[in-house]
Order: sequence, then structure tokens, then C-alpha cells
Amino acid sequence: MGKVIDVKDVWLRYKDLTVLEGVNLSIEEGDFLGIIGPNGGGKSTLLKVILGLIKPQRGTVEVLGTTPEKARHLIGYVPQYNPSNLDFPINVREVVLMGRMGKKGLFRKYTEEDHAATEKALETVEMLEYSDRQIGELSGGQRQRVFIARALVSEPKVLILDEPVTGIDTMMQMEFYELLKKLRSRVTIVMVSHDISAVSVLVDKIACLNGKLHYHGSKELIPEDVEQTYGCPVELIAHGVPHRVLHKH
Repeated sequence: MGKVIDVKDVWLRYKDLTVLEGVNLSIEEGDFLGIIGPNGGGKSTLLKVILGLIKPQRGTVEVLGTTPEKARHLIGYVPQYNPSNLDFPINVREVVLMGRMGKKGLFRKYTEEDHAATEKALETVEMLEYSDRQIGELSGGQRQRVFIARALVSEPKVLILDEPVTGIDTMMQMEFYELLKKLRSRVTIVMVSHDISAVSVLVDKIACLNGKLHYHGSKELIPEDVEQTYGCPVELIAHGVPHRVLHKH
């Protein structure tokens, strides 16, 4: 087991707004880390820093022993769900095949190996029978499974998920979480989520982010950290599973 992601003293400002303030984060191989926090707290920005899509003004980021840019082909990324462009005439198999471009480069023909990897990825997320369906015909939960297959088809070392269940109904969310439970033994996972109750059950470790990052290398939610992150008093209730976090205004 080694260190997969190492973020040290990262600062990021947009004009007069400090988005990330002295963030330190170390993620080990095999971790399943959940990142929670309010809207505008910098969660998606931190993911983009790890992906090398945004450069911080201060601090260092190392991914799999190298720079984020050089490691990007080893990271599977599922961005926030966006319902736009779903009428585009492309089927499920073609969507997943696109995930192989990072391995082969643009304008090169797909090989038998690419098609085999696509079938394997679709089988992993239990969507192989939908291979020839148009992506726009699927439910939100089914589409997210396809997008995870697209992320997995490049055989990544790390899977990064940004609010993966937003816009998906409760039943499909539960099925989606069951899929993540199966994947956790195969790949290091970092997931941003608003669903604190689900995160507290699914993940091994939890970080709270609102500009500053509160992280103790465990899944323990310390009330003081949560209050500072969300900017208001909270009451942690844990009568069985899942745990729930209620705001007290």
C-alpha cells in the first residue's frame, strides 16, 4: 500500500476570493475517501487541482508519484451529472469506447483490445445488455453507470466522482452505491457528495471542505469540524445506520 495522492499546502484564489486555503490531503492506495462540504466550498475545484485541470497559486500536488498532468491517463473521472446533449446520436458502447482515447490518442482506430475492455467495463457496471441503446434513452442512474464504465475502461488506478448521484432518484441511488461497494476493492476512490448519510456508510475516510480542509485520516465526523465547514451548529444523530447530520438553525 502506497501513497496515491499527496496534496501539500495548496492555495487557490479567484480574484479576491480564496477558494482553497492551505489544503493538505494524503490518500493511500485502496482508500475510499468521501469529501463533503457546502456549495461553493471548493470541492469540485480540489478535484480539478488533483486532475491537473487547475493549477494552484501555492503548494504542490503529486499523483501516483508524478505530476497530475502526467498521471491523468491513470485517473478515471466522472464529472457532475449534466442532462444536456443527451439527444446526441451515440449509443452506450460508443460512449464507453471514448474512454480508451487517452490510451491510444485521437484519430486512431479502435482495436479488438479496446472493444474487449469496453465489454468488460459494461459488464462490471451491469450495463452490457444496453450496449446498443442510445445514451439519451437511459434513466439517470443507468447513464451514471455508463459514465463509470467509461472511466473504468482505461483501467485507472484512481476513480474520482463528483456528486455522482445528483439528479438520480432514491432507488437508483441505492443501486449506484451498491456498485461503488463492489468497485472499492479494485480501485482507489475519491467521491464528492452532499449525501452525508450515504457517505458515512460507504466510505473508509471522510474529509470536510469549505476553503479549509478538515481531515483526520478516518471516517469519524468530528462535530467541531462539521460546524466549521458548514458555518452553523449541527447535531450528529447516529441511531443505527445510516448516520444522519441535521442542521440546527
